[in-house]
Amino acid sequence: MTDFKQFRQELLRDPEVRQEYDAQEPEFDIIKALIRARKEQNITQEELSRRTGITQADISRIENGTRNPSLNMVRRLADGIGMRLKLESIPKKQG
Repeated sequence: MTDFKQFRQELLRDPEVRQEYDAQEPEFDIIKALIRARKEQNITQEELSRRTGITQADISRIENGTRNPSLNMVRRLADGIGMRLKLESIPKKQG
C-alpha cells in the first residue's frame, strides 16, 4: 500500500473528516471521469479547450479541484471528449 493510501485511511477514521470527504465524493468522481476519458483519448487540455471554448486554465483548475464547474460546463466538457453526460441519483449508504 502506498503512503498516500495509508495516510488517507488514517484521516478517514476521523468522523468529521469522513463526513466532509463523503460530501465531496460526487465532485471527485466527475473530475476523475473527465480526466480518465480525456487521457484515454489522448486529448490534451489545450485540445479540449479548442473543442469546448473553455479556457485551458479553467480546464486545469477543474481537473485539479480548484474550480467548481457548472452543470453546463461539465456537459460541454463531456461533449468535447465525445461523451454524453449522465446524472444519476442513488440511495445514500446507511451506516
